[in-house]
Amino acid sequence: MSGPIHEFTRIPATGSDVPHGRVLTPGAIRSRPAPASDPCIGVIFNPRSHRNRAGGERIELPGVMIAEPADRDRLPAVLADFAARGVDYLIVDGGDGTVRDVLTSGQPVFGNDWPALAVLPKGKTNALNIDLGAPGDWSLADAIAAHASGRRVHRKPLQIIADEAGDAGSEAGSGVLQGFILGAGAFTTGIQAGQDAHRMGAFNSLAVGMTVIWAIMQALFGSASNKWRRGVPMTIRLGSERRPMQHSGHGAADRRDVLVATTLERLPAGIKLFGKAQRGLKLFVMDKMRRPLVASLPATLFGYDPPWLAKAGFHRIEASEFAFDVGGQFILDGEAFPAGRYVVREGPELAFVLP
Repeated sequence: MSGPIHEFTRIPATGSDVPHGRVLTPGAIRSRPAPASDPCIGVIFNPRSHRNRAGGERIELPGVMIAEPADRDRLPAVLADFAARGVDYLIVDGGDGTVRDVLTSGQPVFGNDWPALAVLPKGKTNALNIDLGAPGDWSLADAIAAHASGRRVHRKPLQIIADEAGDAGSEAGSGVLQGFILGAGAFTTGIQAGQDAHRMGAFNSLAVGMTVIWAIMQALFGSASNKWRRGVPMTIRLGSERRPMQHSGHGAADRRDVLVATTLERLPAGIKLFGKAQRGLKLFVMDKMRRPLVASLPATLFGYDPPWLAKAGFHRIEASEFAFDVGGQFILDGEAFPAGRYVVREGPELAFVLP
């Protein structure tokens, strides 16, 4: 993706975008998988991904289907066609945003029964591949060869669902998103700053590091009206019982400055935003960017976890699911979605193939 982040006014609905407009029961059109010795392989190639703009790798082999959808609206039909043909290995040739679009569009098709997946790191940050430990120069030929001999790493994406019980949810739309890194508040501002880093030629962990440094500088030396320190109206309720998340009392009780949630286990640049927590759904929340707290942020980002952090307004939480109302846009894997009321939980377990 180039230029400013894309902004959605609604969560894209995917259920009606399959062939003939049918709304599919999850996994309803999966055919019997091909034998493991002769896999049926589908490739989603995104020519707009950063490292694909000079032209991508093309391989013509029996059993390999390569699709290059003109836009994300065509993905559901492409994935439905792959499933009807019995795909049992799906390779995504693109960055984190392409993975998000494939997982979102494929949910009505595959449900909890996804084929094995591989991701070629062709985006700007490729946070998923950094977490999985995939080679930075992994090619399509390498990914195809790895199906038989490679290892499997399992991850569950985030599922973000518009909460129809709330007024804001009905405005946001009725679709379901799937991706790996969700953020709101200053995180949204940081993603835009990350685009500036990309324009300066910084990508992957370098871009993340530059953005973190810039955020700390703005929070330390900016005024109270600085967009990095403004926060957004936000309430967070944890677990299926929706218990209110504690607030430190620093800043307004109905606002938070930062929210980040993920199911990834390793973040770019070696950041340990969630402390010792690794597996499952994790949240990082900062109530208010006060200068004493921000001054300790460099150490905290790399694992410093003293007991006073929560009282200071710096929360690290593991939860099976949570609901949040947010008065500003949130980001999922690099693109912006509208304010509203949402439920976030773990999606289906996915098997990623690695060398």
